[in-house]
Amino acid sequence: QPMGDGGPGAPGAVGVTVTTVEPRDLPLAAELSGRAVPYRVAEVRPQVSGIVLKRLFEEGGAVEAGQQLYQIDPATYQAAAQSAEADLAKARANLKSVEAKAARYADLVKINAVSRQDYDDVVATLDQAKAQILVAQAAVQTARINVDFTKVYAPIAGRIGKSSVTEGALVTANQTSAMATITQLDPIFVDLNQSSAELARLRATAAAAGNAPDAPAVVRLLSDDGGVLPTAGQLKFTDVTVDPSTGMVQLRAEFANPRQELLPGQFVRARVEQGTLKQALLIPQPALIRNPDGSAMVWVVGADNTVQPRPVQVGGAVGGEWRVEGGLSPGERVVVTGLQKIQPGAPVAPTPAAKTDVANRP
Repeated sequence: QPMGDGGPGAPGAVGVTVTTVEPRDLPLAAELSGRAVPYRVAEVRPQVSGIVLKRLFEEGGAVEAGQQLYQIDPATYQAAAQSAEADLAKARANLKSVEAKAARYADLVKINAVSRQDYDDVVATLDQAKAQILVAQAAVQTARINVDFTKVYAPIAGRIGKSSVTEGALVTANQTSAMATITQLDPIFVDLNQSSAELARLRATAAAAGNAPDAPAVVRLLSDDGGVLPTAGQLKFTDVTVDPSTGMVQLRAEFANPRQELLPGQFVRARVEQGTLKQALLIPQPALIRNPDGSAMVWVVGADNTVQPRPVQVGGAVGGEWRVEGGLSPGERVVVTGLQKIQPGAPVAPTPAAKTDVANRP
């Protein structure tokens, strides 16, 4: 093939499209899959036994913390509270009698009108009467608590599911089955899974780029077509253990969910942005050639418009491009199309390649 003088119009020059390698800041990101999980879940159970008189909420509706959900028949607990209050009154009356007797004996023992033993017995009886007051007060408090427990309240705010009991049903204290379940959906957690090897590579790249290891990571949800949804979440923590069966590490992100678009158990895809790689070099994926031994190379167009192969080291894929870690310098031109027609030292007629669509590029 004629070599020519290397100009664009040189005889035998092969028409190719090229891209100029230009450095730009690149978000360090990983696309992960996971599922949404509720922020809080509260299973409502009765703390006293009895017949359910009323259900005071709409199934599937929103409830507030402290809102009454059920009314259990309080009659027996109100009677127990009245009995406890009567026992307290009896103990207080007994205390007055013993206090008067102890006061008299205190004067009589001074003139030896009663024995010291009788006086000590009265003092002991007085202490017992005071203790009976405390016991009766505790019984009254317990009985009142049980009366309050006949009103079942919502422990958290959220959406309540279906009721497992209806009016007239018998419930027992601390039963294993929940009367209803409340789920808090705003905010909501998204649990993501990332391989331990990928997590280590991403952290190493972030450290090499000068990003702080504890810098907060931003998590963005991806739509079914790969686009980025406007909702952004915050990475809350990365688990400290690796699942031995899968080699995956769990990451948890928190998202605002005011419209409850995310529901527990929903499958999601998300992009975790863990910093920025400054002045990264990217080339289109079609420009990269893999040799039989697995090494990578590109064709570089020189100043005289001739091409030469160049070995390069590449990192991960970024959209439709490869991140170059070595072998190229900013400003160099790399052949994108026409690779089958060129050979080392061949003259080419380069034209700029169309700009890569970056609408969905991380």
